[in-house]
Amino acid sequence: MTRIRLVASVVLLALATSLAAPVGAPAQSAPIKIGFLAPLTGPFAQIGKDMVNGNQLYLAEIGGQVAGRKIEVLVEDDEGNPATALNKSRKLVEQDKISILTGGMLANVGYALQPYIDAQKIPTTYPVIAADDITQRKPAKWIVRTGWSTSQPMHPFADWVLKNTKYRKIAAIGMDYAFGYEIIGGFQQVFEEGGGQIVQRIWAPLNTNDFAPFLAQLRRDADAVLALFTGRLALQFVKQYEEAGLKGKLPLLGGGTITDETVLPQMGDEALGLITALHYSQALDNPANAKFSRAFEASAGKIASYYSEATYTNARWIVEAIKAVGGKAEDRDALLAALRRVDLKESARGPLKVDDFGNPIQNIYIRKVERVGGKLQNTVIATYPGVSQFWKYKPDEYMKRPLYGRDYPPCKYCQ
Repeated sequence: MTRIRLVASVVLLALATSLAAPVGAPAQSAPIKIGFLAPLTGPFAQIGKDMVNGNQLYLAEIGGQVAGRKIEVLVEDDEGNPATALNKSRKLVEQDKISILTGGMLANVGYALQPYIDAQKIPTTYPVIAADDITQRKPAKWIVRTGWSTSQPMHPFADWVLKNTKYRKIAAIGMDYAFGYEIIGGFQQVFEEGGGQIVQRIWAPLNTNDFAPFLAQLRRDADAVLALFTGRLALQFVKQYEEAGLKGKLPLLGGGTITDETVLPQMGDEALGLITALHYSQALDNPANAKFSRAFEASAGKIASYYSEATYTNARWIVEAIKAVGGKAEDRDALLAALRRVDLKESARGPLKVDDFGNPIQNIYIRKVERVGGKLQNTVIATYPGVSQFWKYKPDEYMKRPLYGRDYPPCKYCQ
């Protein structure tokens, strides 16, 4: 047992012991084992810690048990690497005998795990992995997404930009892998259908340490720049964008992770005014988010992020499904069906329900970085309620198009 896994198990066991009532009441049966993947080392380690903390917070709130059974979370470090994630998943499923698999961060990890998950018929939830086709053209039978699909916030974002700004020519720059392609592709699809133009697309490797060569390539005749980065890359890009003198010349738009609360507190004035779209903001004004945000900051010593909200809500989602099957988590078919039926009328991010393809229908928020009370926050400036992963398109027609990729939609206005 790894130290990380041991710590997570001990913490949850202690919480369950101290909070369960009545004290000393025996569980109806053995603990329910949940396998949890997160990148706990490498460039996305802080995100992974937020994921673990969000999950543990909700389970602590319910005393670490459901339907008379204790919950044991087995945490494994997937390093943000598809091969490692697959090996750790095999261990969790085949050796540890988990009842449900969850977690993971990167899109390429999600795609790599799907064949194994479906072959093993292990109920799985993806709270963070947003890879579009997991719930679209190649839907996973055994995966229920409790988070979002990558392009889901970008369709309404493009609609908002068209209706609320004069930007009609946008240069795009993003991470050179599936997540970046699907973020920028989703925006481009709706933006160009509405009369806008993506005039440039630049792809930066995940191991980029200096954005200067890429920033030098950005077209100065664009109206704005659309960027997509996460973690360390987000911090570097936004800082270097200002240092290159571009902030005052080319307004910056972004996919939601570029100013996520895992990085926003480390940013300064360079982030002010940056407009993004996502299904969550720590600044959301609703009772559920106020409760969650206070509890997370008290337990983790930092503000809540999209990643921590994702796993907090995901843990609640799993618990609701286990309740629905009377605690019989070993009945995989019943548990999967219950996961697909969960309907949260309220959550920190708003109401949630799953569509026919296993992806949430949920609010999308347009957010602007502002300084409030001396701290940066993603102020919500517009809300698109009940957004489907298919936007306003019919699902069958939408899925006849190729998956958003490095070369799709074609960059017909690029020079």
